[in-house]
Amino acid sequence: MNQSAPIAAPRTTTALAVEAHGLVKQYRDKRAVDGVDLAVPQGCIYGVLGPNGAGKSTLLRMLLGILDVDGGTRRLLGSDRPIRMAREVGYLPEERGLYPSMPAREAIAFMGALRGLGLHEGRARADDLLDRHGLGEAKHKPIRQLSKGMAQTVQLLGTIVHKPRLLVLDEPFSGLDALNQGRLEKLIRAQAEGGATILFSTHVIAHAERLCERIAIIAGGRIRFEGSVADARATLAQRVRLVTRATDGPWRAALPPDAAEEDGHWQFDLPDGGIEPLLSALIEGGAGIEQLSIERPGLHDAFIAIAGGAIGSEDIAEAKAIPEETGDA
Repeated sequence: MNQSAPIAAPRTTTALAVEAHGLVKQYRDKRAVDGVDLAVPQGCIYGVLGPNGAGKSTLLRMLLGILDVDGGTRRLLGSDRPIRMAREVGYLPEERGLYPSMPAREAIAFMGALRGLGLHEGRARADDLLDRHGLGEAKHKPIRQLSKGMAQTVQLLGTIVHKPRLLVLDEPFSGLDALNQGRLEKLIRAQAEGGATILFSTHVIAHAERLCERIAIIAGGRIRFEGSVADARATLAQRVRLVTRATDGPWRAALPPDAAEEDGHWQFDLPDGGIEPLLSALIEGGAGIEQLSIERPGLHDAFIAIAGGAIGSEDIAEAKAIPEETGDA
């Protein structure tokens, strides 16, 4: 993939909830966001994927109007002045923060009031949200008495209490155990089913693979890929996994040059001619096929391949170490 080529925003007839062209943010000698184009369709669950330090948080804050831009343009819910659309947006920043002495119910109502929701209505909605998410017994408890997962759930409920059209979540799964990550995924799906647009950032690929209709992969402040999860996975060839009874023989000449063997298991890219010619050669050569499977690489593998050339070796190692299935519940 030519990573220096510009990434075009997807062509769509669907109205856009978020749109950006050539966004730039400069901090002294570092360009944190470097010419980013983005188009998030209304009603979509859209993930911004990237390693730590890739520019995800800076990009989200620019889109919301929290940070000024040093170049480029942006539109949020149709407005070129994003901060004016704050009452239509729910924002969960990466740095969590609630008043420790405030009861959960009041914290949610307070966050709604910041977006123009009356306190009386906010308290009623808070009661309903807490009950529906299994926190009814915690509504009158101060935040300091709640577990980390419960407090983060309260903050998330405060983010949606005013029924925003757009929900922007910065690393929302960070710090949550598997059970609460699963609950958050369900909540995100429920918001999308209700008509909201969801834009979230993450460095844990499994969540994006399960949730997102479209993704952008960002590294070094630039968008390296934009499209569907299937499109990202299709950037890598399908892999063949082969186990044979025979350890040697004329069949080995049929294996492609990239074939690698470990403990009797062969792995290689699916040949351009497909599997049938190889299968015939293996049978005729007496390989004794015990197992043969064809697998499409996951989003995790595609992310490493797409972003790897633009991030440091430590970040690549960190990304490879992240489990592909995190947060199932």
